[in-house]
Amino acid sequence: MTRRALVSVSEKRGVVELAQVLKELGFEILSTGGTASSLAAAGVAVTGVSDYTGAPEILDGRVKTLHPKIHGGLLGRDSDAHRREMTAHGIEPIELVIVNLYPFEATIAKAGTSLDDAIENIDIGGPSMLRSSAKNHERVAVVVDPADYGWVAEALRGGGITAAQRLQLARKAFAHTAAYDAAIAGYLSAIDDAAADARGTSPVRRDLPDTLGLQWRRLYELRYGENPHQKAAFYADSRAPLATTPSRRPTIATAEVLGGKQLSYNNILDLDAALGLCLEYSEPAAVVVKHNNPCGVAIARDIATAYVRAREADATSAFGGIVAVNREVDEALAKLLVETFLECVVAPSYSAAARDVLASKKNLRLVAATGDWRAPSGEVAWSIRTIAGGALVQSVDHGMVDVASAKLATTRAPSDAERADLAFAWRVAKHVKSNAIVFAKDGVTVAIGAGQMSRIDSVRICERKAGDKLKGAAVASDAFFPFRDGVDVLASAGASAVVQPGGSVRDEEVIAAANEHGLAMLFTGMRHFRH
Repeated sequence: MTRRALVSVSEKRGVVELAQVLKELGFEILSTGGTASSLAAAGVAVTGVSDYTGAPEILDGRVKTLHPKIHGGLLGRDSDAHRREMTAHGIEPIELVIVNLYPFEATIAKAGTSLDDAIENIDIGGPSMLRSSAKNHERVAVVVDPADYGWVAEALRGGGITAAQRLQLARKAFAHTAAYDAAIAGYLSAIDDAAADARGTSPVRRDLPDTLGLQWRRLYELRYGENPHQKAAFYADSRAPLATTPSRRPTIATAEVLGGKQLSYNNILDLDAALGLCLEYSEPAAVVVKHNNPCGVAIARDIATAYVRAREADATSAFGGIVAVNREVDEALAKLLVETFLECVVAPSYSAAARDVLASKKNLRLVAATGDWRAPSGEVAWSIRTIAGGALVQSVDHGMVDVASAKLATTRAPSDAERADLAFAWRVAKHVKSNAIVFAKDGVTVAIGAGQMSRIDSVRICERKAGDKLKGAAVASDAFFPFRDGVDVLASAGASAVVQPGGSVRDEEVIAAANEHGLAMLFTGMRHFRH
């Protein structure tokens, strides 16, 4: 019996090499359009689908593979009844399908794409073949990912694709079509009905569509969640840029774990928080995070000094913490990192000498997050948080007011040194759980008050942690002061300058308090609540 494979791909990477293996193994290859041309040009003989079915491609190519000889060949089971029926209708079995779909998402991402262009890039025959093949994975192997071509070829050479492997491929095929359909639904639900009367122009698209379609691929299961009795796994956004994309923003989902134990649920949350804050700074910066809040942050001329300053800002809390640095970890920094028990370190890279030093800490997780280590500028990313029965979606807080242009609210203006510390503290406050108060001096945090129900309580925490060290420090508050008592307590703690959003109905009262205490105060006009 002739073995058949159907090959029709938009992504041509690796398909010629796989087709050559199929020919070596005696497969008849059915193909269409551009794929057939590519294979023929490479010397791989193919049978056109129209020649095989006896039916021409029609309707500008919209109908090619939607034919009983194709779908019967895919859906027919290996049973006596199905074999008899297929023979009666002249249908031959197809055992391998290699298909990926029109690049719909790439099409709609292009500026100026019209509704008509988008619609023409909705693949119909491809998803139909994938679904037919995946449904009948008991007999048919369906391949959608060029990354699988290598092992599929080896499996075919070695005696065939196993039932477990066909199930694995079917899972991936259904995930592929689900993501494809979600992208189409998301696009159509984001455009206004008026687009139907202007199909040749690019429709206006809402950032938040009526239907939100998402797909996440599991990276790995975790030992447990926040607590040992909770199950957990780590998933990555299927639509996110690949780890090899140079211009992409570094993320923990695309990072590589170089050493130590597998990351835990809490490690991942803290690494994400540390990385997000570290990306705010262009100068050498170090961040120490504990329980999703920074406990020490510093900038300096070199990364080793920045780390020491960040660690010593709250050495007690740094024990067992998560560290992020925005420069390569070299040998000098590595020797400092091993002085303290740490859970994880995330950095752009690690030198070979640093890896040798850090190897002495067997349980220290080393995470290399490659990419563009700069604060996001102008890009819109989306954050999704689930609640019981639903989800909240918002744009990620990439906003940042330049403190140099912030409004002076008080009689006294900050000195240059104070303004620099206000700018530094303001970036830290954006990443601290509300109500957030950050004291900073000379490019290092002195104390951080986080997650309190009262802003005054956050100040009191700073007082207890740092005492006299607060004197002369600059302070950032993530939201406005509703009453003057917040400023009174800051002044008594030793603050010299304050940056806050402003916008309270009692701003005049708050400004008056700052003037009484001789504080300099800047208003940014932008708050940074973090719940």
